[in-house]
Amino acid sequence: MQTPEQILKEYWGYDNFRPLQRDIIDSVLENKDTLALLPTGGGKSICYQVPALMKEGVCLVISPLIALMQDQVHRLKQLNIRAECIHSGLHFNDVRRILDNTVQGGYKLLYISPERLQTELFKDYLPEFDVNLIAVDEAHCISQWGHDFRPDYMTIATVRDIFPDTPILALTATATKDVRADIVKQLELTNPTIFKQSFARDNIFYDIRYSENKDGDTLKNAGKGCSIIYTRSRKQTEAISKYLSLSGVNAIPYHAGMAKEKREEAQNKWMNNETPVMTATTAFGMGIDKPDVRMVLHYDAPEHLEAYYQEAGRAGRDGKPSMALGLYNSTDIKRLADSTGLQYPSETYLRQVYQAVSEYLQIPISAEPDRYYHFDVFDFCQKFSLKVNNAIPALKLLEREGLWTLSEAVYSPATVQFTTDRHVLDSISQTHPHLGYVIIGLLRMYGTIFHFPTHIRETAVAKQLKMKKEEIEQALEQMDNMELLRYNKPGEGPQLFFHHYRVDSRYLNIDLERIAALRKRHETRTEAMIRFLENKTICRERILLIYFGEEVKKDCGHCDVCRGKQSANKSNKEIHKELLETIKIKRKVSIKELVDFYPDPTIRQDQLLAVIREMLDHGILEIDNGLIREPL
Repeated sequence: MQTPEQILKEYWGYDNFRPLQRDIIDSVLENKDTLALLPTGGGKSICYQVPALMKEGVCLVISPLIALMQDQVHRLKQLNIRAECIHSGLHFNDVRRILDNTVQGGYKLLYISPERLQTELFKDYLPEFDVNLIAVDEAHCISQWGHDFRPDYMTIATVRDIFPDTPILALTATATKDVRADIVKQLELTNPTIFKQSFARDNIFYDIRYSENKDGDTLKNAGKGCSIIYTRSRKQTEAISKYLSLSGVNAIPYHAGMAKEKREEAQNKWMNNETPVMTATTAFGMGIDKPDVRMVLHYDAPEHLEAYYQEAGRAGRDGKPSMALGLYNSTDIKRLADSTGLQYPSETYLRQVYQAVSEYLQIPISAEPDRYYHFDVFDFCQKFSLKVNNAIPALKLLEREGLWTLSEAVYSPATVQFTTDRHVLDSISQTHPHLGYVIIGLLRMYGTIFHFPTHIRETAVAKQLKMKKEEIEQALEQMDNMELLRYNKPGEGPQLFFHHYRVDSRYLNIDLERIAALRKRHETRTEAMIRFLENKTICRERILLIYFGEEVKKDCGHCDVCRGKQSANKSNKEIHKELLETIKIKRKVSIKELVDFYPDPTIRQDQLLAVIREMLDHGILEIDNGLIREPL
């Protein structure tokens, strides 16, 4: 049998593993339950992909993000590794094909989203799989105390009931001590071996700045190599990209509201360094393996330190010097301080949102669970006169209650299922001949259409029946209105997976005690983020490491606070020299420009202004029409 090093070299071309990778792989190969905490960019996927290739059977990889699964499978196929993924956008026949191939040993890795674990079809097939490893990516999602809890993750332990001797490898980049303990408990890990790499990133310079001119500060720092600029909203992402482009910086936006083709085009241009600056919402970056990102800039303050660390950690994965620059002002501080009330609304509002969702999706009382619905949150809010910023946290909180799962934008083909019997359909053919013609065509093309929602292609039906696609769509909509069938139109966008039998909102069971505990935990995390932003005296990496439960022995030396301490004793003579060098390049500059272009960001603005005033008083510099220059 090949060694892990031989597998690594053959498929990935690397001679050596990164720190802890080989130790984690050895633990898995010894059939031990394992928890691995590797920082962003630490190479988590290698830890299950290598043993998957070494062991007989298939590795079941549970991942919360469809785009991440698709990207991983695409890369594995390029390496001639047999892999596939199952997600909500697949045709039913494709799901059956993949499951059949898995039973026959067709794949070494099968990626699946957690909500698919509980579908009847998957549960029917699962006992027939030869599972050699269960890999749980983004394992912090299983903890209700984590920053990204997914109720579907709570069902993962049921897979272990079927494969009691199969090891579980749980992987995460951001987990506090409490969350780590919760992962072990919820996944029912048996005496797990825990590997924890230091969260320290020696090559990243952490710089947090107060800014009342974020556009200007972003422009000054953008364009210095490959960069990601994170904003809180889609609108802001577009605005910053446009501003930078008009200012001569080659930038492109990325957010979930863009069409799939546009998102892929933007990502490809950025990956290939055609457009070095990506302005994006935080949806961008998960699973993106680009080693040469020189800067991650937070235009808006992140919600908590977990998000900040994970996003900042996308810089400098190649180990070369990089920067994580964060901008904040009083608006950010107020938003964070007010976020608890927004994120944890009243019981009355939660019931109102639940009722609105049920009406929006037209789900009757006691309707069957486990069904996907297209869900446009902006259209939803508009129809029910809800503010988006209030409704989204309520939707997510109800998701944490296990009522539904909100997924990112995916393509979903049309589905059709007849909801009446053949006798009724026969009579419809007599009264509505044009519908009868379509009914006969559907029955001939799709044998499963009476038993469950079946994916169809309207263009294929139209071609078969020699009709226009629009005519097929109109016929399907008419039959849906007549309650002869259920027609879900195709689309691309976010989806809501409804988990439970729908109830009257007045009788909805909501765990208010648990929500109160979560609210308190959110307050604690928010206060930590605010302290991190406003901190001027404590090493920033020290704060991060302590937050994640790591023992710290010394300051990092590569953050704005540490540099400030190092340069606190810089002489006025040294500052004079650096200011003059800037003026020699610029010849004439305003005071603002002179301060902005000063090369050492750790020198305070008031200190610089005092030195400039001193140089003017002594005739070292002079002012001409409001611009500073050297004396003629």
